Amino acid sequence: MRQRSDYPTFSDEEIARRHQTIYNLMDQEKVDALLVYGSGRYASDVYWLSDWPSSREAYVLFENGKEPVILMQLFNHFPTARVMSAIKDVRWAGANTTHSVLDLIRERGLESKRIGLAGSLAYQVYVKMVEKFPGAAFTDLGGKLRMMRTVKSAEEIDRIRIASRLTDQSIEAMANDLKAGMREDEIAAIIEPVYLKQGGYAGIHFMSSMPMRDPDFPVPSQFQSNRKLQRGDCLITEISGAYSGYSGQIHRTFSIGEGPTAEWQKMHAAAVEAFEVLAAVIKDGATTTEAEEAAEIIHRRGYSTYDDLVHGVNQYPPIFQTKTRKRHDSKEMVFRENMVIVIQPNLITEDEKMGLQFGETLVVTKNGCETLNAYPREWVTCKG
Repeated sequence: MRQRSDYPTFSDEEIARRHQTIYNLMDQEKVDALLVYGSGRYASDVYWLSDWPSSREAYVLFENGKEPVILMQLFNHFPTARVMSAIKDVRWAGANTTHSVLDLIRERGLESKRIGLAGSLAYQVYVKMVEKFPGAAFTDLGGKLRMMRTVKSAEEIDRIRIASRLTDQSIEAMANDLKAGMREDEIAAIIEPVYLKQGGYAGIHFMSSMPMRDPDFPVPSQFQSNRKLQRGDCLITEISGAYSGYSGQIHRTFSIGEGPTAEWQKMHAAAVEAFEVLAAVIKDGATTTEAEEAAEIIHRRGYSTYDDLVHGVNQYPPIFQTKTRKRHDSKEMVFRENMVIVIQPNLITEDEKMGLQFGETLVVTKNGCETLNAYPREWVTCKG
């Protein structure tokens, strides 16, 4: 008979820790219950709380003194959810999910209570709750839950190590198999089998190719063209292998048939320098302001940036750019031990015709950063 242990799982102690985080947040914010919404495989707080990837919409209700409840869709996903979920009370949300949410609030006697909300639940659901329960008070706790998840547990870091190893292996496969005549949009067929054979899956593979001597694009593209690689091309990349809800990430630049031109070598060296400066500055107790200041070396070297400079793994905070190219009015954050981040300077020329990205995934420690990637920090030249 199929069992939860047949899947990648976190320990009972880890799940209990996460649930205690929720109860602590509820006590801190003085709410009687917390309703968490999520959708999409691996991407939502529902997975983090239940150990079940909620492939379609699902809600989890937490309430002090009572066991949590999952309301989930679709009906044919229900058997798998019952097996995989660490939360035992899993219910199909019926023909109308909104009605089932309202019924659950009534069942728990929360019609006049303070209810926290987390996740991007539908406007229609929120309006119905406000309409049907005028005595209830609703408050958004999604941002605070997100911030509480920025520091990773040892079990989470172990899973990110697996994802990072898969990511390294995909870069190695590309180094071996990229060649002239291959279309950009078929490179994924090199990358993804590495993950699939080991129970992982693709997070992202952003890539752009161009002639090194006639560059025309500053960032790895989210969608690949049918352009064919040629000798003398470079391929700039942003690659994430993933394993059961957690992604690694690495950025390397490839060239076909020859090494980098002097202009590309100069840019690459500046990107590596910026990465290493940031990896030395960021540690437990350092601030995002200090990191932004350190990253100004990019502009002193004559380059600008396009993408975020640093982001938390799986796109969690902190997320920021250089001070010169700041696009978000983000508050200063303090780095804490066991945050997992991606340092990823994306250097571009001012005319935005040439750019590359260099970086990888790291754990913040008390004294600096520990990399989770083993692939060499170098330009990759393919035989072509």
